[in-house]
Amino acid sequence: MHTLSMLATAADTGGLQGWIKSNIIPLLLLLIATMLFVLAQRGDNAKAMRVVGGVVIALAVLGLATSGKADSLGTWMASLVTG
Repeated sequence: MHTLSMLATAADTGGLQGWIKSNIIPLLLLLIATMLFVLAQRGDNAKAMRVVGGVVIALAVLGLATSGKADSLGTWMASLVTG
C-alpha cells in the first residue's frame, strides 16, 4: 500500500509538458513553415495568412496552458468586466 501511495504522489505531468515544449512545438512550427512556403509558391497568400493567424492563436493558447498562468489571466479578464 505504501508503494501505491508513493507512486500516486510522484505522478505529475511535468515531464510530459517538457517533452511537448522541446519536441512537438518545434516540429509543428517546421511543418507550418513548410506548408506556408508551399501555399506562397502557389500564390494563395490569403490562405497562408489565415493559417498564420490560426497558428499564432493556437500557440498562444498552448503557451498559456503549459505556463501555469491561466488562473491569473482569467482573473485579469474577469476584472475587465466586473471592474
